[in-house]
Amino acid sequence: MNGIDPREEKQMRNWTHHQARINGLDMHYVEEGDGPLVVLLHGFPHTWFSWRHQISALAAAGYRVVAPDLRGMGQTDAPWSVADYRCDNIVRDICALLDHLGERQAVFSGMDFGMFVAYDIACERPERVRGLLGLQYATYSAYDRLPSEVERERGRAHFNHMSYYVENPEAARADYDAHPREIITKIFNILSADGDFSRLYAHPPGTAYRHALPKPPPLPWKWLNEWEVEAYVSDYSRSGFHGGINWYLAADINWEYRQRRGPSVSSVPLYFVASEVDVAVAEKYGEGLPAQLAQNHNDVRALRAVSGGGYLLAMERPREVNEAFIDFLRDLDRRGAGRAEPADGFSSVDAR
Repeated sequence: MNGIDPREEKQMRNWTHHQARINGLDMHYVEEGDGPLVVLLHGFPHTWFSWRHQISALAAAGYRVVAPDLRGMGQTDAPWSVADYRCDNIVRDICALLDHLGERQAVFSGMDFGMFVAYDIACERPERVRGLLGLQYATYSAYDRLPSEVERERGRAHFNHMSYYVENPEAARADYDAHPREIITKIFNILSADGDFSRLYAHPPGTAYRHALPKPPPLPWKWLNEWEVEAYVSDYSRSGFHGGINWYLAADINWEYRQRRGPSVSSVPLYFVASEVDVAVAEKYGEGLPAQLAQNHNDVRALRAVSGGGYLLAMERPREVNEAFIDFLRDLDRRGAGRAEPADGFSSVDAR
């Protein structure tokens, strides 16, 4: 196993781990720093550890940084009922976490599902949100009907990871629980800049996700090593994967809930950073990220693109993401919540 980078080991000494009763859950979170609160929300198959490169950097810049394990993952309780993963329950989790921390507001960022959580909080409880640091997703996935119906149709022609979860949740759970290291490394590889997710579509319907995923190169990679993978394997070996899979299975009840809630448009300040891959995809399949952002956010302050990274940008290009986040936070500190001039396009950061 690779040794721990001495710089990261030094950072780890400043992390404080907490376990607290939050909204009826035993929740784990990691904290560092003092100052205005920044809350970092992960996705699946992630834990708080996916923000390991951001926590100390933002704390050193003068912020109180908190990265919780979201319900169902890591060292936080993982309810078995899919209904427990409806988005309003998650919003209550995070607002209760703010109460526990003694904070009225926070700046939120998220990766994967975590970005959806941040957007839900901004829509439902804007008084708790000082600003958003957008990453990856401009808005929620666009469905015109129940997501399970759409994904089942997509999964009839070839393998589709969403329909795999819908059709085979227990099989997926059992397979993941039996092979945590393999599934985590394969998913991280396919979602990185070195992966090609379209390769999965060559497999027929009914293929197990683990079998559809290509074999990744041996560790260490440029951005991930053995001890970092071990942190995820250790937590998911303890918790199991049913909580993370339930986040997928909750897609229908979340779609219905958001439809009843009304238009998902936020008015809190939004700053956005994306990989150039995300920007290219948005332009290929739509009007582009600026237009997507404008549809769902009334106060877009700045847009920044980072070259060289994939879907896991915060882990693949941490220096560039940290610099963008700190620039955004400084701008928010300076300008506050008043409406700013709309952003008109992406500035670019070359990470090569």
